[in-house]
Amino acid sequence: MLVDDHAVVRAGIRLVLEGAAGIVVVGDAGTEERALLLARALQPDVIVLDVLLPGKGGLALVPDLLEVSPQSRVLMLSSNAEPGTVERALEAGATGYSIKRATDTDLVAAVQAVAAGSHYVHPELGAALAAGRRPSGPLSARELDVLRLVALGHTNHEIARELYISTRTTEMHRASIMRKLHLQTRAQLVNYALANGLIGPT
Repeated sequence: MLVDDHAVVRAGIRLVLEGAAGIVVVGDAGTEERALLLARALQPDVIVLDVLLPGKGGLALVPDLLEVSPQSRVLMLSSNAEPGTVERALEAGATGYSIKRATDTDLVAAVQAVAAGSHYVHPELGAALAAGRRPSGPLSARELDVLRLVALGHTNHEIARELYISTRTTEMHRASIMRKLHLQTRAQLVNYALANGLIGPT
């Protein structure tokens, strides 16, 4: 499902996506109200959402869309390439973030990645995010394992079981990672993992 206040943009995105195998655009909306109605009725796998939507804006709309269509995944699409906006989008619940100047191939790849349950950040944005996250110290091999599993969405208990360590040890590794990378949120950690190739978009 597509959500953008410009009809010509929606038409262009629809043309690109419907030319790709396995992607069907089930509906599109130009307003917040229409987006919520369609999301509730259609329950789409992926919602491609403009950040600068009139009203309260695309970022604020993400939780509302996920409330009416819980199984949907949201891919933000915007001309805004600021790292802070990307982080806020992921913190709001979006699974991916791409830019409007991305190629057709990039857009299709983003939708496919998000539909498959992976996080996606356009490579150009990932590089910018990584540039602002210089580690204050090297991560150990075990910390890299924990970082990757956290970024993939695993809980501390699941990570402990996967790596054969205690939950307390997992928590200590996680705290050390956040301190070394100067991160405060899981969304920032996901950004770092994507930008540094620890997890992939597919």
